[in-house]
Amino acid sequence: MTAAGALARGRASFARRAWAAAFAELSAADHEAPLAPRELELLAAAAYLTGRDDDSAEHLIRAHRDHLAGSNPSGAARCAIWLALHLLLRGEIARAGGWLARARGLLDDGGQDCVEQGYLLVPAGLESLDQGDTEVARSTFGLAAEIGDRFGDRDLAALAHLGIGQALIAAGDTAQAATRLDELIVAVTSGEVSPVTAGIVFCAGIEASFESFDLRRAREWTAALTQWCTSQPDLVPYRGQCLVHRAQIMQMHGAWPDAMTAVQDACARLSDPIGQPAVGAAFYQQAELQRLQGAFAEAEQTYRRATRWVRDPQPGLALLLLMQGEVGASAAAIRRAVDEPAGPAHRSRLLGACVEIMLAARDVRAARSAADELRDIADHFGGPWLAAMAAQAVGAVLVAEKDGGAAMDSLRRAWTGWQELDAPYEAARVRVLMGLACRELGDEHSAEMELDAARWIFAQLGALPDVARVEALSGRPGGPAAGGLTAREAQVLRLVATGRTNRAVAGDLFLSEKTIARHLSNIFTKIGVTSRSAATAYAYEHGLVERD
Repeated sequence: MTAAGALARGRASFARRAWAAAFAELSAADHEAPLAPRELELLAAAAYLTGRDDDSAEHLIRAHRDHLAGSNPSGAARCAIWLALHLLLRGEIARAGGWLARARGLLDDGGQDCVEQGYLLVPAGLESLDQGDTEVARSTFGLAAEIGDRFGDRDLAALAHLGIGQALIAAGDTAQAATRLDELIVAVTSGEVSPVTAGIVFCAGIEASFESFDLRRAREWTAALTQWCTSQPDLVPYRGQCLVHRAQIMQMHGAWPDAMTAVQDACARLSDPIGQPAVGAAFYQQAELQRLQGAFAEAEQTYRRATRWVRDPQPGLALLLLMQGEVGASAAAIRRAVDEPAGPAHRSRLLGACVEIMLAARDVRAARSAADELRDIADHFGGPWLAAMAAQAVGAVLVAEKDGGAAMDSLRRAWTGWQELDAPYEAARVRVLMGLACRELGDEHSAEMELDAARWIFAQLGALPDVARVEALSGRPGGPAAGGLTAREAQVLRLVATGRTNRAVAGDLFLSEKTIARHLSNIFTKIGVTSRSAATAYAYEHGLVERD
């Protein structure tokens, strides 16, 4: 009676999505009397949903063996497939492959016509996607969807349609992919699929929206995931991932303090238990916010933490090097990153950073090449987000090429795009470029207006390195000159603190490189430093960069 009561309570808790209670009660029932295979699968799901990955795997293995003992090869294969899927999500490819091979052997040996045959196609489709074979991936996921429909298995159908959407995005057909995603969000928000599958689809749907540069859908998916997670307080695997995506969207919309709170929460949640793959993205996002706010030492440390899970934290790390004045190291890092294969979304981010870094390094030809490639990607995929990125990059290159009129045309389009997306930081960066374009056209009054507007936005956001650069460009110091520096020396130091080379500073201030070198030598002597990085640190420590 005790075991039966605990089992009944466990099932009831599972049904109402009280995952911690379900795990405790089903575990108690299992302790009193070993659970049947199907009930072990429930216990494994409750363990997974409360972040007990090792317990979940243990119970799935037991269920797999009990299904085999009961001459149920399809049930045993099902457990093996879910074990493999969970391992794939954790990045454990070898073990996942072993369980998939076992599941395939069970189904092939028994000549089974069952829904598990469709589940086997899901990792096969993912493998084709990883190899860049979008047609094979789409065909494989399509066959899985047919099997899911034939057996009335909504979990399989959802996973299959998700895969089709991912394949469409990889092939550049974002319009059809959006239709698939819209159908999926209905399925997961209406409770048509199991919670494990829903969580997988939620996270992948948000990733797919970012991959297709669809910020509106990314916002909708993230809001839906947040609501779904809130309704299940015990839920662990997806809550941290949800917070990472929320932080990305908050950052774009200028809510940086809220974004930092969300990403710090994500780092904490995803660090315990160990092994959650999204933790790398969480630390990378935290480092990005630290970099933008001028906390360079903290950002470098956080990027290093991210590398435990993310092989190469770019373009953030290259941009940090640029802000620290290490232009050569920054250029080398971004060149290497751009030379490596990457999907369109990540490559676009790399190319945007490459334009900025190459212009700082005075390699206008390389910047033009990166901007042109980014524009080609934008023309292919479409969408306001990517269009704004590309127009900004092209405008920046035109400013460097001293074509102020053409630059203004491109930059106006970029500014309009960022405004429509409610992205104040990017819009302010464009206004800086517009100020430089106006200056190139001889319109100093308009240039000062653009720079002043940009500086105000940066100050509101807390983007201290950008505030420093704009103050130097406008010639309006934001704080007293420490160390006996003249107004011009303080102006030069503020620009150096933004990572500009001597040539770049000379171009911004319409002086010669020789004059800038002389100013810098005097600055080093006055403040007692011997390197640009030390001078940058001095500028922040002594209030030469305004902190309002």
